[in-house]
Amino acid sequence: MKRPQAAATAKNPTRATYQDVLDAPPHMVAQIIDGTLYTHPRPAPPHALASSDLGGILNSPFSRGRGGPGGWWILDEPELHLGDDIVVPDLAGWRRERMPELPSEAYFMLAPDWVCEVLSPSTLKLDLGRKKAVYGSAGLSYLWFVDPGVRSLEALTLRNKEWGLIDTLFDNASVSLPPFDAISFDLGDLWPPRVLHKSVTKSISADSPTAELGQS
Repeated sequence: MKRPQAAATAKNPTRATYQDVLDAPPHMVAQIIDGTLYTHPRPAPPHALASSDLGGILNSPFSRGRGGPGGWWILDEPELHLGDDIVVPDLAGWRRERMPELPSEAYFMLAPDWVCEVLSPSTLKLDLGRKKAVYGSAGLSYLWFVDPGVRSLEALTLRNKEWGLIDTLFDNASVSLPPFDAISFDLGDLWPPRVLHKSVTKSISADSPTAELGQS
C-alpha cells in the first residue's frame, strides 16, 4: 500500500502557529515551515530501524565517550524551533561546548551542529526541499540523508551558505564521515537483513539414509 505524502494543512489563511503543532493528532508528526503546517504519519519499520541503529552507533562514542571522544548530545526526533519554523529531524546532535546542558522546555531553540533525516516516501520531498533549506538558513554545519530504500547515506556540509557534498555511500560501505569521523562503522548495520530464498531440496528417500541434503 502506498504510504501517504506529508500533507500541508491550511485551516485558515493565517500562518500556522505552535498551537497547531500541539493540536495535531498524537500519531502524527507536525511541523511548520514557511508558515504552513505539515503533518505525516510515524515512519515505517525500515525507516525506524535505520534511525534507531544510527543513533545507537553514535551515542556510545559521542554522547557517552565510550570508545570515542564524547562531547555531544545525540537525540531522537527533537523538536527544533528555528526562527519561525518548527521542524522535527529523525536525529540531531549538538556539541556540548555550544550547549552544555539540555533545555528544560520540550523543544530546542539552539540550532544543532548535525542533523540526519531518514528518507521515506511520505517525507522525501519535504526533507530534500524545504527542510533542507531551513537547516541551511539556520547555519547547521552538517546534514546527513539516510535512504533505506536504496541503502545509501549522503553527507553534506554547509559552505558559504550552500550545501556541499562530502560523500555518498551505499550498501555495506565503511562509514567515517564528519562530524563523526573519529569512528568508523558498517553502513549495512542500518538495514534489515536481506531475506534469503532457499531452493527447495529434493526429499531424501527412505532407502538412502546416508544421502546428503540437496543431493539427488
